[in-house]
Amino acid sequence: MRMEFRYIGDVKVSEVGLGTWQFSDSWGVTNYDLAKSIIERALDVGVNFFDTAAVYGMGMSERFLGQALKELGERENVFIATKIPGEFLSRHDVFKATKRSMERLGSYIDLMQVHWPPCWDNIPTCEYMRALEELVHIGVIRMIGLSDFPPELIESAWSCLSTEDIVSIQVKYNLVERDAEKEIIPYAEAYDLSVLAWSPLAKGALSGKYRPENLPEFSDVREGSAVFHPENFRQVYEIVKLLEEIGAKYGKKPSQVALKWLLMASEKVIVIPGAKSPEQVEENTGASGWTMSLDDWMKLEEESGKIRITRVLW
Repeated sequence: MRMEFRYIGDVKVSEVGLGTWQFSDSWGVTNYDLAKSIIERALDVGVNFFDTAAVYGMGMSERFLGQALKELGERENVFIATKIPGEFLSRHDVFKATKRSMERLGSYIDLMQVHWPPCWDNIPTCEYMRALEELVHIGVIRMIGLSDFPPELIESAWSCLSTEDIVSIQVKYNLVERDAEKEIIPYAEAYDLSVLAWSPLAKGALSGKYRPENLPEFSDVREGSAVFHPENFRQVYEIVKLLEEIGAKYGKKPSQVALKWLLMASEKVIVIPGAKSPEQVEENTGASGWTMSLDDWMKLEEESGKIRITRVLW
């Protein structure tokens, strides 16, 4: 497997990163030794980009990531992105939240992202964007990104900055949830923003692990997820079967084909799947270093384009 690279700002990062939401009660990786083994395997197979957030495990994810990288002696060889939640965006809280993230990570932050807009707290956009810009000037964060912002709010946030740029937008993007293609990805391509695709395997629905007749009773964040509802998963499973068929031609697993499709869709896309074991890390990074034919890419384009995921389920 040969890892290929793309850019966030002027920094070269692995096109397959490691998302670390799983280091939390939400996904169940709460054992540090297991988390460290996942991070170590990611490094072994060429991953140098790690995405976390303050809210993942109420700081557990940041602590695990920071401690593992320190023990492995790899901090200066990787790019760390974290996020401030929408509730922590008053000027004072931006500084306080950044300080606490730095303490948990044990280092400076390469990319600080606004996790979501302050939907309920009425904090002016320029208040938190200018605070982030000050933190760049101070030297504790290197770059600024946004997560789960529509183009209108990206524009508004960008207009608040005097000396820095927004370098990335993080969005939910996978083969069966493609709404980001309507506005956000074209905007990112036009303005040279990296697109960090979260949930690139639709919370595992595209991994090939599940069938309509054996959907498990989830006890994690997948509980109640629209893609796993029988009304939707019947459609999703048709894509899974196609992923299996195409993967057989290349000696690849469905997850690897699903991630490759996203990487081929736009040169701005970087995928950040999670992993609950070292083996899953290795499987995910197998999306890099090979090519899918245009015919096979188009089969997935056409069939996934027919899917309509409904969230009106009650």
